[in-house]
Amino acid sequence: MQRLALQKFVNWKNSAYRKPLILQGVRQVGKTWLLKEFGRQCYDDAAYFNFDENQDYKQFFEATKDVGRILQNLMLASGLKILPSKTLVIFDEIQDCPEVINALKYFCENAPQYHVACAGSLLGVAWQCSRQPQSQ
Repeated sequence: MQRLALQKFVNWKNSAYRKPLILQGVRQVGKTWLLKEFGRQCYDDAAYFNFDENQDYKQFFEATKDVGRILQNLMLASGLKILPSKTLVIFDEIQDCPEVINALKYFCENAPQYHVACAGSLLGVAWQCSRQPQSQ
């Protein structure tokens, strides 16, 4: 199973039409481990950001939609240099920060050279709740 999933991720990495990868599933099934292992095996480095463990990361996405600024802030926070095609950027527990989910389209449109993978539990629930009409 592990090799099958990793092979699918390698296909994603090599795709000319790559978009941010979103891995969803129930808690404690290995989503985070799989993404970190993929980063370890297939990239020079992996920059890991967990929005449940570190609430400060949220401010980077709340303050701007500019991918360049977001990446600068992430590099400062992590102490890692995030390089196009060389660094896998992993956003974990993204259901805790809807702005990250929104920012994925800007990574896709404005910075497709960066490889971004996300994981989250209850993402479907988070998306459904955010799409519910506001009551007056």
